[in-house]
Amino acid sequence: MKKVAFETLGCKLNFSETSSMRRDFENEGFELEEFNSEADIYVINTCSVTMDANSACRKTVRQALRRNPKAFIAVVGCYAQLEPEEIARIEGVDVVLGAKEKFKLLDLFDDFIKQEKTIIYNSDVNEAVDFHNAFSSDDRTRAFLKVQDGCNYKCSFCTIPLARGASRSPKISTVVRNAQLLVDEGFKEVIITGVNSGDFGYGTDEDFFQLLQALENVDGLERLRVSSIEPNLLHEDIIRFAAESKKLQPHFHIPLQSGSDEMLKLMKRRYRSDLYRGRVELIRELMPDACIGVDVITGHPGETDELFRESFDFIESLDVSYLHVFTYSERPNTHALSLKPSIPKQERKKRTHKLRRLSAKKRFAFDLRFEGQTRPALFEEENKDGLMFGWTDNYVRVAIPFNHRLVNTIQNVEISEYSSKGFHFATLNEEILKQERAIEELLV
Repeated sequence: MKKVAFETLGCKLNFSETSSMRRDFENEGFELEEFNSEADIYVINTCSVTMDANSACRKTVRQALRRNPKAFIAVVGCYAQLEPEEIARIEGVDVVLGAKEKFKLLDLFDDFIKQEKTIIYNSDVNEAVDFHNAFSSDDRTRAFLKVQDGCNYKCSFCTIPLARGASRSPKISTVVRNAQLLVDEGFKEVIITGVNSGDFGYGTDEDFFQLLQALENVDGLERLRVSSIEPNLLHEDIIRFAAESKKLQPHFHIPLQSGSDEMLKLMKRRYRSDLYRGRVELIRELMPDACIGVDVITGHPGETDELFRESFDFIESLDVSYLHVFTYSERPNTHALSLKPSIPKQERKKRTHKLRRLSAKKRFAFDLRFEGQTRPALFEEENKDGLMFGWTDNYVRVAIPFNHRLVNTIQNVEISEYSSKGFHFATLNEEILKQERAIEELLV
């Protein structure tokens, strides 16, 4: 049986979809290999967010062909949807599959023999696109569950609506069933993901709040997180529900993009800074220890020095925990290309660096607040230099001495000193320590 390897470029949603493709191949009897190994088939799931998509794709194709020059190369996903002809010109690519076709690779090919000429399967995403269920895991403790795809927003900088089509999602009953399957496989934590997760149920009589309420009742699910949610869709009832929930963790990731109202208008965002501040303040009022992450873009066309300073000051004033800072990148067929002034790339990078320094400062201050506190942490299976790592409910990274019996368990730990490597050392509570000592004595 032929060997197949996968590589994912991009977001958690891409990772969940790649995992779905992997399972499809495995179910058909293919042997799964790591991408850095020799395989007969290489599948590259691409991203379209930055201008580096082309170079990243070319580099990945070359890496695959170095391992096996006769390998069948399939390039799929967002970049494949937007620039199929460009990808087809990359030497060695056998097939390019767009958004609607990327899950049909096994239906389209039987032998996976190299093609004389690149084949393109790429249809219009504005036509009806089915929702394809997917999930992935970064270890055997946490799973990313896709609940929504596509986007109806028209943000000035974004190509995702062009690459993935309109917003769509499955029924709540389907998501609950998928979540139960993950719990039955042993996952303790499920992370909801999508292009615009808060838009779940668009055009139906179901919505995101109802989805959260249904997931709260999944038997055996211990933890639930939302990977990201737009501020205009993070309604007050959701925040209040999270404050009372036994499963939804006190951790929010809320895209902002700019703290300047003028820039938010240019970006065609669906909120203004006062709404964003109100969401953060309500979270802090109801969940003082919650972790709050923020997405920001620097150097978007029209962002003068004054508007960047306005954005920086706004973000600095917010009681948030960390930032994900993205440097603006020109993308074809986006409204931002028509806006002026265009910001020099060196200035964009300079602004990104300033915000990343601010992020490091906020993250450090947030983490230090919890030294000496006891919080629940879910521990992972990796043994790194004798340590095992976990995330607390409010997304503080902690480490304890490795113990295989504690893998995939939630333990109350006391958070102690901070490591320069970006985590806190922690200790188990006394009761657990006594149990571990007793087990060790029995084993001896």
